[in-house]
Amino acid sequence: MSDAAQPTAAEVRAAAEAVKTALDRHLAAVERRSGDDDPAVFEAFNQLAAAAEAYDELLYDRYDEVTPFEIPGADETLPPYAGPEEPHAISVLIRRDYTVAEPQRLLAQAERVEAADYEDVTGVDEDAAGTVPGALGLLFGEFEPDEIASRHKEFGLEEGDSTLWVTAAEEAPEAGEWLEAPFEHIDAQAVVCRFDVSAVFDDEEDDVDTADEDEDDDLEFVEDEDEEEDEDEDGAGTGAGAGGRARGAGR
Repeated sequence: MSDAAQPTAAEVRAAAEAVKTALDRHLAAVERRSGDDDPAVFEAFNQLAAAAEAYDELLYDRYDEVTPFEIPGADETLPPYAGPEEPHAISVLIRRDYTVAEPQRLLAQAERVEAADYEDVTGVDEDAAGTVPGALGLLFGEFEPDEIASRHKEFGLEEGDSTLWVTAAEEAPEAGEWLEAPFEHIDAQAVVCRFDVSAVFDDEEDDVDTADEDEDDDLEFVEDEDEEEDEDEDGAGTGAGAGGRARGAGR
C-alpha cells in the first residue's frame, strides 16, 4: 500500500478504542442477557466482530502487524432462532451454482430433448436448443433440479457452491403471494436449519489432513533396545524390528 493510502496513527488508535468500547458493550449485554439466545448479545457480538476486523486491517496497513485472535464475522453464522415454537408452515430455499464447463455437451443434450419432446409440436422455437440460455431452459424444464444435480456432468455442468435453508412460519402464504419476488424478505431468525456445500470446506479438511501428514513426517522409528541386543548377539542384519516404537521428533 502506498504511503498516501496508509491510515494514520490516530486512525489506528481510534479503531483500537472502538474495539474496547465494543468489548464493554458485549460484556454488558452478556451480563444482562435474558437467555441463551438473547438478540442483544448477538448484536453486540456482531459489533465487536466488525470493530475487531476494522482494527486488524488498519493495524496491518499502518504497521504491518496483525492481532493474535480471530473473531468470526456476522455473515458466518445465523442469528438465534426466533420463529414460531410450533410452525404450521415451512419454506425450503435452495441455491445451487453451476459452471457451464462444456457448452457443446449442454447444447447436444438440449437438442436431444427438443427432438424427442417437440418433434410434432408446432409453434415451438426450433432454435431454442441452439443457444446456452435456450438449452438451459429446455433441460431445466425437462428434468427435476435434483436429477440435474446428480447428472450435472452429463449436461456439461460443473458443480459450485450450494445451500439449503428451511424457514418456519405461523401460516402458509396465500397462493401466488411471493411469486414476484420469491427470494426477498427472508427472515434469518426464522431459519430452522441450514446446510451448505462448498469447496472451501474441502480445502479446510485438506489443511487438517496435511497437518496430520506433517506430524507423521516428524515421527522417527527406533529399534527396541532389547531387539538390538538380540540382533547383535545373533549376528542378524540391521533394520528396525517389528516391535519398533514411534517417537516424536521433539519440535
